[in-house]
Amino acid sequence: MSPELEREYCEYIRARWSRLHRAAFLLCGDAHRAEDIVQATALTLYVKWSRVKAADNFDAYVHRVLTRQFLGQRRLRWAGVLLTDRPPEVAVAPPDIEERDAVSAALAQLAPGQRAILVLRFFCDQSIEATAAALSCSVGNVKSQSARGLATLRRLLSPPESSGPPAGDRPVRAYGRRSTRRGSMS
Repeated sequence: MSPELEREYCEYIRARWSRLHRAAFLLCGDAHRAEDIVQATALTLYVKWSRVKAADNFDAYVHRVLTRQFLGQRRLRWAGVLLTDRPPEVAVAPPDIEERDAVSAALAQLAPGQRAILVLRFFCDQSIEATAAALSCSVGNVKSQSARGLATLRRLLSPPESSGPPAGDRPVRAYGRRSTRRGSMS
């Protein structure tokens, strides 16, 4: 790689590293694994930098590589193994951690493909077409999986509903007619 291309690559990666890490974290839910995904993405980009430069949209190409790294690691059996001799340390969280944890936990419950679509569409601000290209699927698939994923997230993040109105206000069936129970019988 020429010194000029290497300088451009370094500037690009340096400017986008934290955003790529956040996107990878949203995909996998683990900061260390996200770092591995971004490093693998950076290595792939380094090897193919002249092809990346020829792309119409750098960011779409980079997010495509990032997403493929995530999905590729999900397919490997060893990717989920954590070897350690002690439990992980728990970091002190910023004040808004409850909401962020709830969203991360809800994202973790989605299928990897749906999670990838939602992260690319709504966190990385990719168009439907760019997301479809990144995942090598149809635009219709991106739309339907986005709708399903968002519906699941809404369901997972919504507060639990009560089991119904209070006992004194429940409708009661009496001989095929609806009437309301008011506490005394007549």
